[in-house]
Amino acid sequence: MTGGSGFVGAAVVRALAESGHQTRILARSPAKVAAGRSEVLVGDVNHPHTLAEAASGCEAIVHCAADYRLALRAADVSSMVATNVGGTRNVLRAASKAGVRRVVHCSTVGTLAFERGGRVLTEVDQAKDPATLAGPYKRSKWVAERIALGCRDLEVVVVQPSTPVGSGDVRPTPTGATIRDFLAGRIPAFVATGLNLVDVEAVGRGHVLALERGVPGRSYILGDRNLTMAQLLAEVAVRAGVRPPRWRIPLGIAYATAAASEVAGWVRQRPPQIPLTAVRMAGHPMWVDSRRAQEELGWSPGDLDRALREAVMELRVRRQEAGS
Repeated sequence: MTGGSGFVGAAVVRALAESGHQTRILARSPAKVAAGRSEVLVGDVNHPHTLAEAASGCEAIVHCAADYRLALRAADVSSMVATNVGGTRNVLRAASKAGVRRVVHCSTVGTLAFERGGRVLTEVDQAKDPATLAGPYKRSKWVAERIALGCRDLEVVVVQPSTPVGSGDVRPTPTGATIRDFLAGRIPAFVATGLNLVDVEAVGRGHVLALERGVPGRSYILGDRNLTMAQLLAEVAVRAGVRPPRWRIPLGIAYATAAASEVAGWVRQRPPQIPLTAVRMAGHPMWVDSRRAQEELGWSPGDLDRALREAVMELRVRRQEAGS
C-alpha cells in the first residue's frame, strides 16, 4: 500500500493487519510507519521504479498517498498535482505491469458537487467539472478519481472518506488544526458551515472492506455524522471542558480576512494563515450519506464519540508540550 505513514493510511495499515492481510508499505520515511509485521520499502509514488518493486508479487494495492493541504504557496500547487494526479497514474501503471488484480483508491468526498443549501449528497452527486471545486486539493483529487475509475485493465474500487478524526493526527490535518486552534483560544467565532465527521479507525476498516467486497468501478462514501461548525466546536468544547464560541462570522468578512492572509503569505513566501480555499469550502456544507458502504460492504461508521475524545486529548497534550 501507499501512504501508510499518514493519518488515514496508518488506520488502514492497522485494519489490514487485524484482517490478516500480509502488507507491503511504500513510504518515503519508513521511520514514520508503525508497520508491525508489515514489510516496508523506501519509495515514492512519483518514482515509477520504486513503485514497480513495491507492486511485484502483490495481489492488490491500497493507494492512500496524497498531498493534503489547504494552505499552500503558489509554488506548492504543481507539487500537489504531481503527487495526487501523477502519483495515482503511476500506481495504476505499476499495478497493471505487475499483474495486480485489484486497486483500492482513496479519494475524498471533496470531489462531490456540494451546494450552498447544504443538501446531503451521495456517490451519484459527483462534480461534473473540477473548475467548480474549491482549491487545488479538491481539483487534483477529482482528476485522480476520474483516472482511477477510468482504468479498464484493473479492478478499481474508490473510497471517499469524509472528515476523519481520532488518534494519531500528528501533522495535523486541516480539521485537526481547527480543533487545535480552538483549544488554543484562536477561534473565538465561527463561520456558518457544515461537515461530516467519521472515526478514522472506521475509515481504515472501510478500505479493507472495499478491498474484499467492493464492486469494481464503484465508489463508496465513508462518513458518519453531519454537523454544523457550531455543533462541532460545541462537541470539542464539552470534551475539553471549555466554552464554545458564541459569535458567527459573516461569510463576506471571512472572505476578506482570507484574501488579506493570502496577500500576506504571497509577500512573505509562506502559506497563508487563513487559506481562501478553506473559506470557499465553508460556503458549501459538506454533508453526506454513507448508506451505500453500509449496505454493500457491511461497513459500520464506528465510534465517533471515542474518536473525538481521543483527538481532543492528543491535540491538547501536544499543544501543552509545544508551549512548555
